[in-house]
Amino acid sequence: MFRRRTDTATEEPPQPPEESKTVGKGRPTPKRSESEKRNRQPITAPRNRKEAYRQVRERQAGDRQKSRQGQARGEQRYLLKRDKGPVRQLARDFVDSRRTFGEFFMYLTILVVVLSMIAPVVVRIYLQTFGLPVMLVVIIGESLYISGRVKKLARERYPDESTQGVALYASTRSMQIRRLRMPQARLKPGQKAEV
Repeated sequence: MFRRRTDTATEEPPQPPEESKTVGKGRPTPKRSESEKRNRQPITAPRNRKEAYRQVRERQAGDRQKSRQGQARGEQRYLLKRDKGPVRQLARDFVDSRRTFGEFFMYLTILVVVLSMIAPVVVRIYLQTFGLPVMLVVIIGESLYISGRVKKLARERYPDESTQGVALYASTRSMQIRRLRMPQARLKPGQKAEV
């Protein structure tokens, strides 16, 4: 019952053809001394803790500088989360391609404050009564216009992307001084954005 049958022929496993065998890697194995010489690098470990901290600070400062420059150029990998994506890029280009009243708001506010200190009493009363309130109404109206246009444009060009928060993003950017905007403006006033 548990005996082996001898009448069946034993079959050998099939051998792969001779031509498919790999001969070798095609180059001689390097000697250990050559391999170690190639991998050897000078030791750059700091001598003490103070030097280690200095090296870490220098490396971090270099990384921050590189990140800041990348952010200023508008490179996607360096941008903050609020600035990433094609919708935000569209909003930046829309705002940067035109002059806005909001970007001059700080200058005008300083001018109104200085004039209200040195001007005659009648001019001061008019400035305090009408100057800042009129500027605020103009800026709010312009912000509403820009935010509505950007949101509509973003929905048309990028229907699959989320437009949440893009209106506020565009209106706050329009109130920043042009030179201080981050990421920096790619377009000059009057230039058209490339689609």
